[in-house]
Amino acid sequence: MNNSRMAFSIINKTTMQQSRESNKIDIIEKSTKIVGDIVSKADFRIDGNVEGSIITTGKVVVGEEGIVAGKITCTNSDIAGSVKGTVDVSGILSLKSSAKIEGDVITEKLAVETGANVDASISMKGSKKMKALSSNEKETPAEKTA
Repeated sequence: MNNSRMAFSIINKTTMQQSRESNKIDIIEKSTKIVGDIVSKADFRIDGNVEGSIITTGKVVVGEEGIVAGKITCTNSDIAGSVKGTVDVSGILSLKSSAKIEGDVITEKLAVETGANVDASISMKGSKKMKALSSNEKETPAEKTA
C-alpha cells in the first residue's frame, strides 16, 4: 500500500494529471467492505460497506445500498443509504428519501427529501447556536393593541 501512495504522489507532480485526479470518482462497489480510514482528494461513491472515516476534499455519495459506520468529512455529500456516525460537510448535504442517518450532522447547507429517516443532532455551520425551550419555558406572546 505504501508503494501505491508513493506512485500516486509521483503521478500528481504534473498539473494536467493533478486536474484529472481531482475529477476522478472512486467507487466502493456493493460487494466490497472496507474497514479502516480513507483519505483522498477524489470524489467517492459508496455502494458497499465502509467501517471507518472517509476524509476527502471532494464529494461523497452514499448510494441506496451503501452503508457507512464512522465519520464522513467532505465538501459536499448526497446520501441515499445508511450512515451511522458523524457527517461533517463544509458545503451542501443532500439527504435523499431513502437515507437513514444516525448520529451527528454538521453542515453549511442541508436539503432533506420527504421520507428521509434522520435521527441525528444537526448543527448548521455559521449559524447561531439555538436552544430548544421546554413548553414550561416558552413565553406567551403579549396581547397586541391597536
